[in-house]
This record gives sequence, structure tokens and C-alpha cells, in this order.
Amino acid sequence: MAYWLVKSEPFKYSWDQFVKDKQTFWDGVRNYAARNNLKAMKKGDEVFFYHSNEGVEIVGIAKVVKEHYPDPTTTEIAWVVVDLKPVKKLKKSVSLAQIKADKRLANMDLIRLSRLSVQSVKDKEWDVVLELASEL
Repeated sequence: MAYWLVKSEPFKYSWDQFVKDKQTFWDGVRNYAARNNLKAMKKGDEVFFYHSNEGVEIVGIAKVVKEHYPDPTTTEIAWVVVDLKPVKKLKKSVSLAQIKADKRLANMDLIRLSRLSVQSVKDKEWDVVLELASEL
């Protein structure tokens, strides 16, 4: 299993809305690196849900329930979506400031590739974030 992080601005699509919807397709990705990450996601992979711009924190965990397929919001064949469902809200959200302050996360894509909306998360990084969230 692989780990990922997806970003959403809460005023556009929040964790609470995601939970209400029970499942969604992750659309609107228009960056080739982020698209390639969507294509690499496999059913069962786990995903951090990150509130960007306001909140700037990891708030929950989702799961990939359907692998990539053409983005239904565009006619351009370059873009894809995956289906995600919420798994759980973190006991404590993990802020970007906390992540930046933890030396174990210095090479995390969230810091290195801060503008990328769909990112990979290494196993060790996943565990550190869960530790910070009081999940371990």
C-alpha cells in the first residue's frame, strides 16, 4: 500500500462536506505531476486530506476506492480522477507549522513541493504525522 496527500481549500470542498458526501471523485487536477500521482494511486491506498489556504492542516484520512479514470468535468483526455471515501477524522489536526518544525518531515513533499495538490507520502512520514495527530 502507498500513502498520499490531497489538498482542498475548505471553502471549496471541506473535510466535513467530504464526510457528508461519503465518497467523491477527486477532480480539477490540472498539473501533470499531480495527475501522475493520481494515476499511481491504487485501490486501498490511504490519503491524508489537507485543508489548504485556510486551516493549512491535515485533518483526516481517506481511502482510494476506485483507481484513475477520465475526469468527467473536462473533455481533455489528459486529466484523470480517482474516487476517494473518508475513513476518519484525525484526533488532532496536524498543522503545516508542526510539520515544518519536525526535522523528521524536512523532506516531505508538502514542504518541498508546496504547490503540488496531489503528493506522495513516504511510510515513515505517514507514521510521524499519525504520531503528531495522537493516532499512534
